[in-house]
Amino acid sequence: QVQLVESGGGLVQAGGSLRLSCAASGRTFSSAAWFRQAPGKERTFVASISWSGGRTYYADSVKDRFTISRDNAKNTVYLQMNSLKPEDTAVYYCAAGTMAYMGGLGNVAVWGQGTLVTVSS
Repeated sequence: QVQLVESGGGLVQAGGSLRLSCAASGRTFSSAAWFRQAPGKERTFVASISWSGGRTYYADSVKDRFTISRDNAKNTVYLQMNSLKPEDTAVYYCAAGTMAYMGGLGNVAVWGQGTLVTVSS
């Protein structure tokens, strides 16, 4: 029974950076993804990554600013967020599934609890 725990969220000014971590316990990581949910909005796709890390996908809104990566030896997936904008403010959730693809993650097995990112102007 894999469990995911996100960390690294916080308050940052526009233009700043944060690195989110998603640590898995119980099993090795499968493909993974990050989603976010802004206040009053639906949860949306941010980025996904294959098991090997060789395939990555990004939402247009974060492309060229965010980088998803993983360290399988640590069972951890990361989301490096640069040039943050106020519209990036959201609760960020990681998920584990069977296959990463543009726009999401197949057969999501588990979600993390979320970590809040607040970007001030």
